[in-house]
Amino acid sequence: MCGTCGCSDDANAMITNLQTGEHAHLESEVRPSPAGVSGSHRHDGHDHSHDHAHDHDHGHDHGLDGSAAGRTGAHGATVELERAILQKNNELAERNRSWLRGREILALNLVSSPGSGKTTLLERTIRDLGGCVPFSVIEGDQQTANDAERIKSAGAPSVQINTGAGCHLEADMVMRGLRELKPAPGAVVMIENVGNLVCPALFDLGEAGKVVILSVTEGDDKPSKYPHMFSAAELMILNKIDLLPHVDFDVDKCIAHARETNPGISVVQVSARTGEGLADWYDWLATRRSQTSEAAFGI
Repeated sequence: MCGTCGCSDDANAMITNLQTGEHAHLESEVRPSPAGVSGSHRHDGHDHSHDHAHDHDHGHDHGLDGSAAGRTGAHGATVELERAILQKNNELAERNRSWLRGREILALNLVSSPGSGKTTLLERTIRDLGGCVPFSVIEGDQQTANDAERIKSAGAPSVQINTGAGCHLEADMVMRGLRELKPAPGAVVMIENVGNLVCPALFDLGEAGKVVILSVTEGDDKPSKYPHMFSAAELMILNKIDLLPHVDFDVDKCIAHARETNPGISVVQVSARTGEGLADWYDWLATRRSQTSEAAFGI
């Protein structure tokens, strides 16, 4: 189990390149590699070697009398493991960030609950701006390549990362995705994280910023209930505003909750389905692209 967030390890994580159709197991560079069994699988006519990590030490360090003192050592080991995982992840995230910055590539980490409309928003954005903005997309889901297929149909190169039982993307997964995509200098890389408002807040991927998408079909108190995510985000996109007449959602209250958590957060209100408000989202993107270019030259 992952000591940082409680999800399983990424022994079953896979990456699929939608352009070539090839897929392979992902071996974690973030998490410690316990003794395991090495093996290889063949996908689409290609050999892919990987390790299966099986750690059967669950950290139950009980004293002879079952006392709490006997369990203290296990707790300490778990804390150290958490620190090691996050430290290694952050080191790899900085490598990603430097690589992206040197190529003037804007990378955004899109985070939300499941069903907020992230993929629909991405499809609409690519179709509207793809003629003038080179997009590449890293899709994160536990299973299936459905979303990456949708992005490919919209006109952008994409890779699908399936995390298995994992609940978030990590920096080494994004690094592998970038190697597969090879985005052009000046491109925009959209990282659609696994639908989850908890764990993705902890893991830096090397992105320029996090964009949190919240739909009006969710509660207007979400920013207060998930403060770490909204504190980490620089933009909140309030999506599905075409449904406001049909739901009990107070926009002003939601924005107030978001700014209580993060006074500097920007907010745009959109409907990815009707196109309402998308001009504000596109203006924000254009501004961030300009800032990325200027930062590359220290302007």
